[in-house]
Amino acid sequence: MLEKISDKFNDIVKQVSGKSKITEKNIQDAVDEIKLALLEADVNLRVVRRFVNRTIEEAKGEAVLRSVNPGQQFIKIVHDKIVNLLGDERQELELKGPDTQSVLLMMGLQGSGKTTTAAKLAKRLKKEGRSPLLVAADLVRPAAVKQLQVLGEDIGVPVFVGEKSDPVKVVKESLAYARKEQLNTVIIDTSGRMHLDTEMMEEIQRIHKIAQPSESLFVADAMTGQSAVKIAKEFDEKVGITGVILSKFDSDTRGGAALSLKSVTGKPLKYIGIGEKTDDIEPFYPERIASRILGMGDVVSLVEKAQETIDQQEAVKLQEKMASATFTLEDYLDSFARVRKMGSIESLIEMIPGAKGNISEDDIDEKEIKREEAIILSMTLKERRNHRIISPSRRKRIARGSGTSVFDVNKLIKKFEKMRLMMKKVAKNKKYQAKMMNSLGV
Repeated sequence: MLEKISDKFNDIVKQVSGKSKITEKNIQDAVDEIKLALLEADVNLRVVRRFVNRTIEEAKGEAVLRSVNPGQQFIKIVHDKIVNLLGDERQELELKGPDTQSVLLMMGLQGSGKTTTAAKLAKRLKKEGRSPLLVAADLVRPAAVKQLQVLGEDIGVPVFVGEKSDPVKVVKESLAYARKEQLNTVIIDTSGRMHLDTEMMEEIQRIHKIAQPSESLFVADAMTGQSAVKIAKEFDEKVGITGVILSKFDSDTRGGAALSLKSVTGKPLKYIGIGEKTDDIEPFYPERIASRILGMGDVVSLVEKAQETIDQQEAVKLQEKMASATFTLEDYLDSFARVRKMGSIESLIEMIPGAKGNISEDDIDEKEIKREEAIILSMTLKERRNHRIISPSRRKRIARGSGTSVFDVNKLIKKFEKMRLMMKKVAKNKKYQAKMMNSLGV
């Protein structure tokens, strides 16, 4: 995500941050590079001009030119300006108390990922203790109702269908149904079109009037760039939006929509879609995204992802195993699944401070990981829990069962023994842990 603009900014950061002395010419050259990077990323022209002018104005002040580390001071200004561009602070959904009905109206063009996003949001709110109801009010797109029903069943959230003739009537009945069933969060999936039209806007306006939503959320496809910004502005003028959810953010290598939406519409980005699964939705944190763009990583998001895949008790047990050198091949196998749950290798690399530009997906051999998985899966449970019993004859059997060689089996066992020894040192040595964290810039 944001790959192209992140690479450009990474280069600019490296050029400027190492300078012990900085001049107005250095600043102008860097700002010119930034301007080019933003334009190539399809950021709105007015937004680019405003960003560049404010950056130059602040960067050429005495606070930068005479500071102890002017390069880093300049990077901080750029970081703060990007944060400001993205919306300054995380904006939560405006939801009423648990005993009062809250309505979320989902709007957007056809193909923006609106229906899937509605289900993702319902699943997230359910985890947070809300009682959601999905409403199938998209009666234009073939199979839209069926898609929402399938998604609702998958996440364990009820879906209100009603009569498939009038979406306004469906919405009205769904609100009464939600009150009756004590479902406090109604999420309405409305019809989208291939392009903006009068009929579409009138329909949403009527639904908006009846639903009186707490939030009117525009779902924009990040891949459409400035088109998404323009359409969001028109929706806001005709219906009124309170926030934006940017879908397909994981595929957005340029970042034009993300960097323009808040400035152009004045409405905050509230969530981003980062994949196709119903778990793949994240709150939008301007500061964290700005840090990723500048290659500074995002430790907080990385920790949050880790916490979602491993609970506190498991973490304590794992630490005890590492400290006592009782970490087994079975634990090693489980770790592969945990990492995959956290997301793609690329997205994890982006979150590690200093890793962007220094570690690539090519440095991580996915084939080697799959080979190791196959070898461990060919072992018996006793062998996984105690690798010391794996004799030469057992190694031959494991190699045959995994479609690998005895050399591959020996290589894995040697690697595992070294890793286990290192884990023991790290778990017991607080100074070594601090040294490792410091090397990552944490």
